[in-house]
Amino acid sequence: MELVVGRVTKSHGIKGELVVEVRTDDPDLRFAVGTVLQGHKPRDKQLLSYTVEAAREHSGRLLLRLVGIDDRDSADALRGLLFVIDSADVQPSDDPDEFYDHELEGLAVRLTDGTPVGTVREVLHSAAGEMLAVVGEDKREILVPFVAAIVPFISTADGFIEIDPPDGLLDLESL
Repeated sequence: MELVVGRVTKSHGIKGELVVEVRTDDPDLRFAVGTVLQGHKPRDKQLLSYTVEAAREHSGRLLLRLVGIDDRDSADALRGLLFVIDSADVQPSDDPDEFYDHELEGLAVRLTDGTPVGTVREVLHSAAGEMLAVVGEDKREILVPFVAAIVPFISTADGFIEIDPPDGLLDLESL
């Protein structure tokens, strides 16, 4: 399974620098000078290789220079590019309360009393925090805030997540 570690949002300046939206906990490792990155456009799954020539932080953003990308036009052509890694290359976290998105996607979701709710389709990341996009048996999507008060228990080994939603988050009549 492929994991996105970064996305090119736009070019920066006239010398081919790229602004990258970082989607990894370890950008210093993933985007180190000399690293060969694999990337593709969202609708094109053909992987291309890019070598990091320079990386720096600027105004809270990661700026990358890639070998062979040395002007604004070349950089603009990479807008939307997704840098990816294989999930098999990711070591599981030592922290029992930390999870990678791919570890949660596909898990069954149930209430603390065992009532089935659905399956995690995706983990969404927003300025307001993480949300679990859960698809119910009736195919409707429920967004569940991914916070300890609402998601008290996760067992990736057993393949389920227990939630304790506040009143109004779920329409229990339809479960």
